[in-house]
Amino acid sequence: MITVTVRFFAGHRDIVGRATAQYTVANGTTVGQLWELLVADYPRLAGYTGRLLFAVNQQFGQPATVLADGDEVAFIPPVSGG
Repeated sequence: MITVTVRFFAGHRDIVGRATAQYTVANGTTVGQLWELLVADYPRLAGYTGRLLFAVNQQFGQPATVLADGDEVAFIPPVSGG
């Protein structure tokens, strides 16, 4: 098992109710799998699926990026403005 820190921004933070959380997941868990776990815990996040960026340790990642113990993961929702 590994522990990762997840950072939540904007609408994600509003849904989850906090800016950060720690999750313990199985070795070999990917960013995409972690997102699926979050959606299971917070179903309102599902609306963001397919419309977000992933970052691991402040570097852009992909859903297939495998997580390691101590990683910091950010799911970045779409940004709008003008």
